[in-house]
Amino acid sequence: MASRGRPKAELIVTEDERGTLDRWARRPKSSQQLGLGSRIVLECASGSDNGAVAVRLGVSAPTVGTWRGRFVERRLQGLVDEQRPGAPRTIIDAQVEEVVTQTLEQTPADATHWSRTSMAKRSELSKSTVGRIWKAFSLKPHLSETFTLSKDPLFVEKVRDVVGLYLDPPERAVVLCVDEKSPGPSAGPVPAGAGR
Repeated sequence: MASRGRPKAELIVTEDERGTLDRWARRPKSSQQLGLGSRIVLECASGSDNGAVAVRLGVSAPTVGTWRGRFVERRLQGLVDEQRPGAPRTIIDAQVEEVVTQTLEQTPADATHWSRTSMAKRSELSKSTVGRIWKAFSLKPHLSETFTLSKDPLFVEKVRDVVGLYLDPPERAVVLCVDEKSPGPSAGPVPAGAGR
């Protein structure tokens, strides 16, 4: 009786390839896909047809055909380099590195920190791409992570005046504090009598 379906390309595995496939199939740190693909190729190399391999491994016959075809076309590399769905990547690693480096080590000439717009203009990437890079590397250039000392030449005198008001306020005085940060859940309570 003639076999049904398309004729399959002959699958021959060298001894070196078999050793690698065995390791990939058994190694606990292999990805599940790589382990499955390796087991499928080993089963197919033993002479079993796709249907029998599918039943033995609990997968569909088209899945077996896909992994078998990838191995026949590109050998071991075909099991590792899975084609990703969607459009091909349009930015290269050097562009990502440049955005990260500029964000961390430089500031724009006309601002205190980078915005998505200014970095997009500088790097010639879209604002959404800059945003994805910053998110991937947990970069938040609008947040200062260190204490910044004022460059005001009268800073020390102003601090003394403010601290003096808190420590020894004049009688019947109202002392108000205005912070540049927006109040959040960690904002403390207003001291009693501060509004009198």
